[in-house]
Parts: sequence; C-alpha cells; structure tokens
Amino acid sequence: MIERRIKSALLALVGKFPVLTITGPRQSGKTTLIKNLFGDLPYFSLENPDIYAKIKRDPRELFQTYGHRMILDEVQRFPQLLSYIQGIVDDNPEALFILSGSHNMLMMEGVSQTLAGRTAIFYLHPLSYLELKPHLSSDVSANFLCWQGGYPRIYDKDIPATAFYQSYLATYVERDVRQVKNIGNLDAFTRFVQICAGFIGQTINKSSLATAAGIDRHTADAWLSVLRTSHIVYTVQPYFRNFKKRLVKSAKLYFRDTGLACTLLGINTPEQLLNYYQRGAIFENFIFNEVTKAFYNRGLTPPISFWRDKSQHEIDLLLNIGGQLQPVEIKSGTTFRNDYFKQLNWFSQTADIPLLQPTVVYGGEDSQPVGNQYLLSWRKVATLAR
Repeated sequence: MIERRIKSALLALVGKFPVLTITGPRQSGKTTLIKNLFGDLPYFSLENPDIYAKIKRDPRELFQTYGHRMILDEVQRFPQLLSYIQGIVDDNPEALFILSGSHNMLMMEGVSQTLAGRTAIFYLHPLSYLELKPHLSSDVSANFLCWQGGYPRIYDKDIPATAFYQSYLATYVERDVRQVKNIGNLDAFTRFVQICAGFIGQTINKSSLATAAGIDRHTADAWLSVLRTSHIVYTVQPYFRNFKKRLVKSAKLYFRDTGLACTLLGINTPEQLLNYYQRGAIFENFIFNEVTKAFYNRGLTPPISFWRDKSQHEIDLLLNIGGQLQPVEIKSGTTFRNDYFKQLNWFSQTADIPLLQPTVVYGGEDSQPVGNQYLLSWRKVATLAR
C-alpha cells in the first residue's frame, strides 16, 4: 500500500474535532485511507443501495445499533444525516464520525451549514510525486508523471493510464455529472471537458469556451461549476494587489490530474507528450498540483495565486507564506537558461513589498542558488509548501 502523506495531519486532529471530513476526487483513495486509519470503526457506504435504503428508512436505528463512532462514506447522498450527527456530537464528547464524499459542492454545503465548528476538513487528491517516489525508479521523468497522472488504482493494479482514464470518464464523470446537474447531452458535455483541457494554464474566457464548445455562455459557466464540484478542474485566482499596474482579473484553469487531461487531449504515450505543443502548460499544471497537494497533505489550504498585468507581464505562481509573497516561475525545460529569471527580475523591481526568495521551478535535476534567487528541480517542488 502506498503511504499517504495526509495521514499525520488527519490523526493529529482525532479527539480535537468530533467529526473529520475528507473530500476529493473519485478514486483518489479516500475509502482506502479511512479504512486503513480507522479500521476499528463500523463502515457504511451510502453508495451501496441496500445500506442507503436502510439508513434512509430509519436514520435513528443506525446510531442506536452502532453507536456514535463510525465511518460514513459518500455522505452527501443523504445530507439529512448531518443534522443527526450535529445533535450527537453536541451531547456526546466521545463521539467520532469520519465523513467522506466526492462531490465538493454537495458535500461541503451541508457540512458547512450543519457542522460548522465541529469538523476538520481535509482534501485528498491523487498521489503526489513524494508519495509515489518509493515505488518508482529513481530516473522517472516529470514527463512520464505528467502523462500517467496520480490516481492510485493505476499503480496498485498496474492499469494502463489511457485505459484507466477512458473508463474514469465514462463511469465516474458522467455519473457524477448526472448527480450534480441534469445534463441531457452528455456528448456535448464531454466535448466541453476536452475543450477545457486545451485551456490549461490560461485565464478563463467563458465566451471563448462556449464558442469552442458550441454552447451559450450561461451553459459554459454552469458546466465549469460541475467540473469544479466533481474535482475534475480547479481555478486559481489572480493576486489582487496591483503594484500600480492594470491587472488581469480572470482566474486560470487547471486540471486536478494531468493524466486525465492528457487522455482528453488524445495524448496516449509519454513520447507524444514530449513533442506536444502545449507541453509547457501541462508541466505547469503538474507543478501547481504538486504544490497544492503538499499543502493539502499538511491539512492546509494552498495560499496560491498568480499575477499578470495588461502588458502580459506574468508570474506563474505566487505563494503567500506568512503574509509574504514568494514569486515562482515554472519552466518545462530540463536545461537551465539565464532568461528563466527574466520575469522574476522584472517583478522584483515592480513589486513595492519585500519578497521571499524568487524561485524558478524547472524540468531539470539540479537545485541551486542563482544570485539572490533560486533554481529548483521539479523533484523538490514540495519544499515550497511551508
């Protein structure tokens, strides 16, 4: 079994919160994790039709029979249970509920409204490089990991990546879509997801997305919300401080897993990705994912943004560390070039606040200072989360 780095953060809050809530994409390993950590607790999956029907028929019987310490998987399917849990944990200091679910919006609306102040919330995403590292050859490339992605089943069952993601799209995305929103034309929705993959790392222009997909802007907005809810995509907001510049205000679009994005783009081998014209954007997405996973695995919300002005000056990633900004540029090249620091040099002169060490993350192996800046190998990108 692959050790999950979120484990320590989860266990540290047992006894401090009566409810631990774990959300994240389907097949990211939530059920395996909670069964491994809390194997002594009764486990109930509300995706099981028989269990769902029995609990819905008489919720009180569940707690009368099994007590006030249990695991409830895919709890968003029956949000009324959260009200029962609220009453239990308020009256019983020994209660412990482990909740999990794959629908971020459906689950978190209920949790935030009903269990505010009673639950710690964790986000489990596909495997990070650091989690996979003990199980990979030492010379594995970033290109291969971008293409293969991080879903545990690919590694546990040795499933070809393209086969896994095609099945994932058919059996999970489409089912989740129907649960979140009644979309009649799933073929059009699938085309929309494919088009989104072509916009990785770009600021979101919903009109352009709508035109490319042959839908109206309102539908594009609604479908983007579905993809965020199902943990397929996420958005990164621009940094709000203008430094006396006119700024781009639109968010940027990324996929939670670059392997899924590669399949959507028709990239069927790592070699095809190596020569793909948007390889740089996919590598940028991979680095964003590694940084966000590092924060989430510590139980922290990733303090990430980007910066771009109307003159197209841009910093790929801004980290807000203890109230200070660290600018990070992302380059897919494997050989260092001095011009990698061009935008960082410009930004350091433009920003009117002190900055933490400006850093370039690149596709190479060496990490070293470059003047008062730093060149960081992709293998060590998790060190940015601190």
